[in-house]
Amino acid sequence: MATEKLKRSVVVSFGFGQLAEAVKNSGFNVFLLFYYNQVLGISATLSSIALAVALLFDAISDPVVGSYSDKLRTPYGRRHPLILLAALPLAVSFYCLFNPPSGLPDWIYFIWLLVFAILVRGALTLYHVPHLALGAELTEDYDQRSSLYAMSTFFGFMGGALVVPISYTLFFPTTQEFNPALLNQAAYQPWALSAGGVMIFAIAVCALGTWREVPRLAARGDSLPQQRMRFGELLLEFKGAFQNRSFRAIFFGMMLSTVILAVEGVFNPFMGFHFWGMTTEQLRWIPLSQLVGLCLSVILLPPFTRWLDKKMTLIVSALLVIVNINIPIVLALMGVTWFPEKGSDALLTLLIVSGLVTAALAPIIFATLNSMFADIADEHELDTGYRREGVIFAARSFAVKATSSLGLIFGGALLDVIAFPRGALMGTVDSDTVWLLGFIAGPATSVFTILGVLMYAGYRIDRHRHEEIKALLQRAKATETID
Repeated sequence: MATEKLKRSVVVSFGFGQLAEAVKNSGFNVFLLFYYNQVLGISATLSSIALAVALLFDAISDPVVGSYSDKLRTPYGRRHPLILLAALPLAVSFYCLFNPPSGLPDWIYFIWLLVFAILVRGALTLYHVPHLALGAELTEDYDQRSSLYAMSTFFGFMGGALVVPISYTLFFPTTQEFNPALLNQAAYQPWALSAGGVMIFAIAVCALGTWREVPRLAARGDSLPQQRMRFGELLLEFKGAFQNRSFRAIFFGMMLSTVILAVEGVFNPFMGFHFWGMTTEQLRWIPLSQLVGLCLSVILLPPFTRWLDKKMTLIVSALLVIVNINIPIVLALMGVTWFPEKGSDALLTLLIVSGLVTAALAPIIFATLNSMFADIADEHELDTGYRREGVIFAARSFAVKATSSLGLIFGGALLDVIAFPRGALMGTVDSDTVWLLGFIAGPATSVFTILGVLMYAGYRIDRHRHEEIKALLQRAKATETID
């Protein structure tokens, strides 16, 4: 594959597509469990089980879609047809997920949540895995890959930073009747409809903006060894990926970290309203301030990776994020006298600063991870002779989703264990319950996150090794051409 520099429009279009996943993630991470538990009154454990089962289905579909996209041969390349196919089903199923019929028994709501969560995640898989694999196909340059995935991560985090405050402002204003405002059931219909439209638009921009590269990518796919899609071979392809030491280090580190992040994700909406005592009008400023951090991340990523290389950039950034998130939680749990009061402007300012720091570092983490997986795909091709970006990134997604399903179950069960009340208005939850909420979301889980980060030390592909891999691949291709 040619190593010419990608046009800025291609890089931006590729990154813009990540907005679709950002909207879906905001819906699932901030609104979904809160909606079914606090608005519809379904137990947190039951809701989490439904979401976890959907994640397991999603995790299984990832390697299928990844392997299929690796083997797909069309005049439009291996990835673009699947990316375009995902848009409409994703939007429709997302809308249905947040708009079940009213007055149903709990078990029907459970089935509704399960079915449409599976459909949303399945539709997103058709986009997500080919999109990640497309990034590895677009360029094989070591530094440009970091920039390409940084752009994708930037739009993903920017989408997350904008979706929540825009949603709070336009659809979920705090009222005397609804505080927290997310208890307003009527607001979910227009909100979900708008979210679906944004997802369709983002995917269309990604596909059309990278369309000029289709002839080059299609020719690249035609030059690769022809393989038939056999489900029995998926395990062998995964086994081949696990034989790579760097892949194992990243895979298992992500698994442990993601379990804990999923538990913390379940707690996050409850933390904002009940632990920090913030309204939606206050909370919206935190993600908006994170836009400044996102801009900083774009500036910081290139010098970070040149200075520290990818592995140390990942480890250092991840550890700094963990410390940054835990400082205000631990201070609040300890009840230090000078710490700002709940709901105060001083506390909001502190949370804004903490969120800005996290927003500057988190995109660096995810962009670096994706770039490292792309480099692993090169080493995998050198070892096996097959170009399997789809399988590599599907395995990455599998690790995230399979372990997230466990984290969802744990998180939902823990909410019920600490007896967090349903439909709770602000200021009505017992103080001991609120303290346990913060303890679990902060220091109790972060110990395990740190262990996951330390596993990344086993990664072995640095700049020198990647140059060696590229040289060996070019030599092998030259030999094949002569033969």
